[in-house]
This record gives sequence, C-alpha cells and structure tokens, in this order.
Amino acid sequence: MHRSGSGLRREASERCVVMQDHAPAPRHEPRWNASLAVLAAVLLYVTLPPRLTIGPTWVAPVLVLVLLIPLSVFAPHRHIETRRSRFASIILIAIVNFFNLASVLLLVAAFFRPERAALHQPGFLLRTGAQIWFTNILVFGLWFWELDGDGPEARAHANTATEFQNVDFLFPQMQMSIASGGAGSSCIDPAWKPQFFDYLYLAFTNATAFSPTDVMPLSRQAKALMGAQAIARLARGYDVMAACDLPKVDAWVRFPLPAPERTISARRRSQVVRQGSAKAPFGSSNLPVA
Repeated sequence: MHRSGSGLRREASERCVVMQDHAPAPRHEPRWNASLAVLAAVLLYVTLPPRLTIGPTWVAPVLVLVLLIPLSVFAPHRHIETRRSRFASIILIAIVNFFNLASVLLLVAAFFRPERAALHQPGFLLRTGAQIWFTNILVFGLWFWELDGDGPEARAHANTATEFQNVDFLFPQMQMSIASGGAGSSCIDPAWKPQFFDYLYLAFTNATAFSPTDVMPLSRQAKALMGAQAIARLARGYDVMAACDLPKVDAWVRFPLPAPERTISARRRSQVVRQGSAKAPFGSSNLPVA
C-alpha cells in the first residue's frame, strides 16, 4: 500500500516522540555542593595566621561572595547556563585558587626568614600545612568538576558518562561500560555520571598518592592540573618534614661546633658507642681528634 510523504513524516515523528518518552532523563547536578566546597575553602583560608594571608582578612570572603551569591540565586543548577555564568564560575574558582597559592608561597618563604621564628614551630607548621592542604583538595576538586567534559552544563545533557564530549578523566564506570560494548553492566548504574564528590575524591587521592589511582587523566589539561596539585603538595610536604629537624638545624647554624671537633673520625665515634660511653656525647672536647 502506497503511503504519501506526509504520512511517512508523521509516522517518523511519532516514533521519535515515543523514543524520547522512553529515553532516560539527564541527571542534573545542583550547584550547592560545589558552593559548600567554596565556602569551606574560604573558611580555611581566613582562619590562617595573618602572616599567611594577603591583605585584610575580609578581602577573600568579599570577592568570593560577590560571585557566589548571584550564581547560587540565578543559576542554582548547571544544566542551563549562559557563557557569562560559566565564566563567573571559572573566575570564582580562580579567586579561591589564587589565595590558596599565596598561602603556600608565604609558608615556604617564611621558612627561610629567621626573624619569623614563630612560623618555624613544628606544631604551627603542621596545623597551617593541614589547612592549606585541605584547601588545595577543595580547589582542585572544583577545577576537575568545572573543566571535565566541557563543564557541568555540557555533561548534564548527556545520558551517560560515555556520551561526554572532550572528556578529560576516565572513571572506572566508564571503562566498564566501554568494555561491555555499551550494553551496560549489572554492577553499575547504566545512567551513571560523575558528580562533584567523584571529582573531590579524585583531588584527594591525587594529593595523597601524588599520582592517579582509579581515575586516569586523558587530556593535557587534566594532566597539567594534577601535576600542579602534586607540586603544591610537595612544597607543603617539605615544610612539614623540615619542621621535624628544624630545632637541630637552628642549633647547628647558630652554635656551630669548633672546627677540630667536627673532624672526629667515624671510626672513633663508633668505638665510643660500642664502649657504652653514654656520658661522652658526640662533639665533646675530651675525644681525641683523628
């Protein structure tokens, strides 16, 4: 039976409507979880000692809230946003990152300034280093979440993670879906997509292991971000390790041993130890010089 062109078009459109009705709705991610991370990062920054912050303490919160409040009110979800709101989101993360980087540099610089002896205490370095470290995790979790797959708005319109365009990170769920030929697996949700917590966990593992763990970077952009986070983590790690031996280093620099006493041979020192001469510490003047 011959059907007209209009009838074919009407049947095709009805079929598309049926397919759209059965297609899973894209999962949209709200902004509030990332907003909480931004507020936590700012709180960790403002509670740092004044010598590890730039300018007045209120500068960072004001700059952040000027962007965060309008974004939370006018764009609470990331599935529909303009270029202006996306640009504001990137600027917001960049501001938090700037203040975190400034704290890292100030902490490293204070280590080489003897006049700031209060900043050299091990307890102080451990506490401030932990604050900066947690802020670093929050900042790079925000970066990973904002930039992967062209951003949250682009990812929101995909039904599954394997439909992302310009993907930067390969999650285990994506690997399982690809290995099964796109047929899905009973082990994972077929409509699974990474959310903010997944990117926060990625930042945490990268900050602790200094390398990818379960999520692999695919793009140069992702590799550069993970490398920058590892470098910042190394800088703080060296400060904390140096804090353990800092009193000994300061004592050696300020009160160096006389030149003859520093030339005691290793053989003689080992003899003293074997003899159990605990009352004759290394460097005492009653030991013979080799």
